[in-house]
Amino acid sequence: MELLLIFIAAIFVNNIVFSQFLGICPFLGVSKKIDTALGMSAAVAFVLTLATIVTYLIQKFVLDAFELQYLQTITFILVIASLVQMLEIVLKKISPSLYQALGVFLPLITTNCAVLGVAILVIQKDYDLLTGVVYAFATALGFGLALVLFAGIREQMSLVNIPKGMRGTPIALIVAGLLAMAFMGFSGVVKV
Repeated sequence: MELLLIFIAAIFVNNIVFSQFLGICPFLGVSKKIDTALGMSAAVAFVLTLATIVTYLIQKFVLDAFELQYLQTITFILVIASLVQMLEIVLKKISPSLYQALGVFLPLITTNCAVLGVAILVIQKDYDLLTGVVYAFATALGFGLALVLFAGIREQMSLVNIPKGMRGTPIALIVAGLLAMAFMGFSGVVKV
């Protein structure tokens, strides 16, 4: 039951974008088309889940074992960068169209604070490996949900006559704020 609560809370209540304000750069940058948002969501989900597993194991069996906790941030960044590089090579071979669509945002997963933030939060919350993986995957789903919802709204906004001064980033930030308020409505559903 606890895993289910963590899963639901990570997606809706403690959404990484709307509640913790992590991953805003790709959220605003890749959210103009739904298909690109779906591709970015899948890439972030893969990297986030795999990075959490690898960083957890490194933390427990290397950093904690040799009392090198002060190297946590730099170690996690190196692990995430390596995983993103691996993903970039695989996407270039398997799906060149998705690789082209993601463009500069694929390497930016390396610096996506959501990936590093979740890896560190799993350690800070003292989750075991299974709970950490569930939390990471649910967080990735929450990120993907936010990204796809926002992309759908932005696609619809491109069909509407928006006043000149509000076009682009201003209206996008207003919509993001409204979505964040909508997600706040889930806070009474799950207590974590």
